[in-house]
Amino acid sequence: MKMFRNTRPVLPAAALAAALAIGFAGSAAAQQNMPPGGNAGTDDMRGTQGNATVGGSSTDDTSAGNANGEGMPQVQKQGDVSYVSGGVGQDESKALQAAQHSWPLALRFTGPKSEFLADVRVQITDAHGANVLDATSRGPYMLVRVRPGRYTVHVSHAGVDKTSAVTVGSNGSARASFVW
Repeated sequence: MKMFRNTRPVLPAAALAAALAIGFAGSAAAQQNMPPGGNAGTDDMRGTQGNATVGGSSTDDTSAGNANGEGMPQVQKQGDVSYVSGGVGQDESKALQAAQHSWPLALRFTGPKSEFLADVRVQITDAHGANVLDATSRGPYMLVRVRPGRYTVHVSHAGVDKTSAVTVGSNGSARASFVW
């Protein structure tokens, strides 16, 4: 596992999926042992009553599938630009890949051995140098809804900066991949 300064560990997708599966299985077992409508006691890490939300909170608008279903992460807005990012888990990854055709700009972030990267800072500026988006990707895919035009995508991961010019046509089919 690689560690970078001021970032979380980067895990291969298979290791992350296994860790998530174990975590969800453990949470499901804990819920089965919980008395109906009650608290499992002081050892219950959630500290909530019977209808606890597993894998996030009911107010977490960034959790996968929160409003979109089928593994698609929650759509975020910054000004008049919408975006969604993620793709660490298999369901989320498949959902984002399937949705790429309906988003004007699709970005992908991978390491030198094709491992998925998260926590990539993304800044998009328009042809006039105005900031359009400044966000951090939660996984290897980021889909962005911008107007047709020319943009510069600046990305940064583990202290390494990369830049790519993209043109989003009226059919909205621009793609850019970044490899560290």
